[in-house]
Order: sequence, then structure tokens, then C-alpha cells
Amino acid sequence: MAEAGTIGQPAQAWRRGFALIAATALGACSTVVPRAPIEAPERQPTRPQTSRPEPVDQGLPRDTQRNRVALLVPLTGSNAGVGRSIANATMLAVLDTGTDKVRITNYDTATGAAAAASRAIADGAQLILGPLLADDVRAVAPVAKAANVPVLSFSNDASVGGNGVYLMGYVPAQSIARVVAYARSRGVTSFAGLVPNGLYGERASTAFLRSVEGAGGQVVSLQTYGRTNGGVQAAVTRLAAKAPYGAVLIADGGATAAAAAPLVKRGSGAGTRVLGTELWNSESGIAARPGLSGAWFASVGNGLYRQYATKYRARYGAAPYRLSSLGYDAVLLTVRIARDWPVGRAFPESRLRDGDGFAGIDGAFRFGRDGVAERALEVEEIRDGQVMTVSPAPTGFGG
Repeated sequence: MAEAGTIGQPAQAWRRGFALIAATALGACSTVVPRAPIEAPERQPTRPQTSRPEPVDQGLPRDTQRNRVALLVPLTGSNAGVGRSIANATMLAVLDTGTDKVRITNYDTATGAAAAASRAIADGAQLILGPLLADDVRAVAPVAKAANVPVLSFSNDASVGGNGVYLMGYVPAQSIARVVAYARSRGVTSFAGLVPNGLYGERASTAFLRSVEGAGGQVVSLQTYGRTNGGVQAAVTRLAAKAPYGAVLIADGGATAAAAAPLVKRGSGAGTRVLGTELWNSESGIAARPGLSGAWFASVGNGLYRQYATKYRARYGAAPYRLSSLGYDAVLLTVRIARDWPVGRAFPESRLRDGDGFAGIDGAFRFGRDGVAERALEVEEIRDGQVMTVSPAPTGFGG
């Protein structure tokens, strides 16, 4: 059975732990799907029944052998693709681990996240996986809190974490801090930034300023832009007035970064290093963008993810969404904790705050006091049409 491992061990032990996940959970060769049960032919009663009918419970049938877990994701609407991919990933994890401790039921948040949570809790769910969107987390949180049901969300909005809500999403502040620290270790002392208007840009700006200051560097210019025609180009022009600088963070997707990078280097010099965020890791074609050659960005590792993606395609006939690995890892975590989770009892939430943390497809992580998953990230460089690891993820957390 594959399970989430612990952190804070020597590197050799960690390699064995990850090998166990890859060989056991991802390496299962096949899955036997049981046939539908054969129904016995209906028998007519030989005499009228005199006994009173047994009461019928509302909702799903009771399960006395497994703990009930709810998966709340969008299964219809504009985000149905990623939601269904997460749902597929959770099923794949259940099959790969061979667990008989949990039963996962899907609920569609597109028709109302709070209502979905209420239905799940009425059906007996003691743990909620999801939702995906921050607004849905805000709607679900009070419903779950009232029922003492923890929420293990896939959002990356740190503002919705805590008070029974745990976030597994890739938080931009962590990837920015990691890549800035790496750039500083490579001799970069002066930094500049390009960030889009909006909430993501505001948070990226704050993380960038704090990270550079903490690393002992200096931010010489920070320019914002609207996502309109010519918006980022105008910001680069303003940025050039403060040149030169050793590295520029472009806190946006690959297409915008690739368009801005040549202009940045033209204004500050060919040796200027371009830095990206965790957004780049979800773009399969990022390495093919020539404007980003030599750029650095920090993200979760992709070694085990590639094995998972191969198995996902074999089972479902399509490539998974990158975020679907969060669903797989949430099941690994749940299965591990289920060892000490008696059926019918409340989910042991304190186990989520295990300081040693957990491991999965996306590497090592642990939840902080704010409920946000702290992740062990690696630094990647785009080089010769490929993404190369230039600084491996640490094997554990330093206290």
C-alpha cells in the first residue's frame, strides 16, 4: 500500500521513501474492476406482509466498514475539466493504494459549494477534500466548522487557510522566496519586478519585496501592468529607466513572460536573469519558449508526476491537469492517517499538523499554523528547450 511518508529524515531514507511511493502506488500494473452484482429474480410474496417496514435513512447508505470522505470539486461549468481530473486522480489513488479504510464520494461545487458541503456532511462525511476555488472555500468553511469536519482544500489562496481549513495548493509566495534565495546564492544582488494588477500581483509583490530583503538583496524597481495590449511592454519601458539589475521577476504566465523577457534583456543587458513563479510549472510548453532560455523558477518536482501522468493517461485516455496531483496526494495523506481513524469517529485533525510532514507525487510538505502547506521546492532552469533541475528540493524541513 502506498502512503504518505514522513519528513525530517536523512536524504538516503527519503530516497527510499519516494522509491516506495513510486514502486508501490504508481507501479501497480493493473486494476481489476469487479463486475456488476447479479440480481436475484424477484419473488412474489405468497401472502400479504404483516410486519412493519424498516425505516429508510435519507442520503447515502451507511458504511460500517469505511470512513466516508467527500470530494468537493466543480464537475460541471467552466472549471469542470480540472475538477474531473482531480476526481479521476483521487480514484486512481484509491485503486493504487488498495485501501479499504475510506470511501470517497464526489459532490459538484458548480451548483453551490455550501450546499454541496451540507449534502456531504448529511451523508456522513468526516473529512472534505476540496474545494478548488478560494470563494468556494469561504462558502464551505463555516458549514464544515459547524460540523467539526476538517477541509483539505486545493486552493493556493493563503487568506482562506486556518480554523479547520488546510491548503494543499502551490502558494506563489513560497516559489518566489525559493527562486530569489537561489538567485542571491548565485551572486545576484539587485532585483527588479514586473507584476500584473490584481490580487495575484499584489501578493506576488509583497512576497518579492520580503524575499529580496530577507536574502540580503535590493529591489531597484517594481512595475505593475494591466493585462491589456501593450501593458507589459509599457511596464518594461519604465523598468529600463532603473537599469541595470541582475534579475527580474516576471510574476505571470509563460506567454507574458516570454514576450517581456527579450525586452527586459535589451534594456538591462543580456546577462540579466529572468525569474518566474509556480505558474510556469503548469504549462507543458514552457521550455519551448525561446525568450525564456536561461530563466529560473521554483516549483514542486516533476519526477514522480511524470510516472503518475503516464498511468493516468493509460487509465483515462487523456492527459491529467497538473493540479490533479493534489487530489492524488490528498488521498495518500488520508490513507496514511486512516490507520488511526476508527470507522464512525471524527477525523483526527491533529494528525494533519504533524511537524515531520508528508510526502507524495509533489514531494515533501507539511502544514503550518496557518493551515497552508509548506512545500520543499526545487529550482528549475529553462535550457536548450528543456527544463533542468539546478537546485534539488531539500529532503526535509529545518525545524
